[in-house]
Amino acid sequence: MLGKIETLNKTHTDLYDPNLENVLPKVSVQNTQTYGSGKKHILLIDCGAKQNILRSLLKRQIKVTVVPWDFNPLDKKINFDGVLISNGPGDPKLALATIQTVKNLLLKNVPTFGICLGSQILSLAAGGDTFKLKFGHRSQNQPVQDILTKKALITSQNHGFAVSIKSLNKDWVEWFINLNDGTNEGIRHKSKPFLAVQFHPESSPGPIDAGYLFDEFLSYV
Repeated sequence: MLGKIETLNKTHTDLYDPNLENVLPKVSVQNTQTYGSGKKHILLIDCGAKQNILRSLLKRQIKVTVVPWDFNPLDKKINFDGVLISNGPGDPKLALATIQTVKNLLLKNVPTFGICLGSQILSLAAGGDTFKLKFGHRSQNQPVQDILTKKALITSQNHGFAVSIKSLNKDWVEWFINLNDGTNEGIRHKSKPFLAVQFHPESSPGPIDAGYLFDEFLSYV
């Protein structure tokens, strides 16, 4: 919900709605930055990435290059083994450059993992759709269920948009659902190394139930 504080004598002005513009340039790194020296090399597309995503990869002995939201790795002379699309603010449909980049990565069968906004961007790149939730999911105790294993997790979440699972084609399966309202919390491809979750497996502070998902992604790299 939008809001602002004004003095009684001030002329009222319109509210700024961040969902009406692409805000990723305001929260993303401006230049590439490389960390670690592992044998596997992951590109982290920074759409406003939480620092613990980077830490979660580095502690698994992964070399990580953080790149701007509109960076196209296929146009650069850079060797990498997989891509992680980070969390971030705003309407995912406005991240046009990132969506196009992910489309190209999927065509090349590059192992790709999306977190939060990254899940929405991956879905849009795969031809799916997203929608704005009425209230959003915001807390450190959101219950989700793995549809494939029936295991329940407690997760940290902070998002206002969700993926419409029915909009994706038959090559994709619903991976997680929110146990409060039944909305989608994760997708994965049936045969290719593409997967994403709407919640935060890197949450800190918060529940650590979902930390294994980094290992799940890296098993494809």
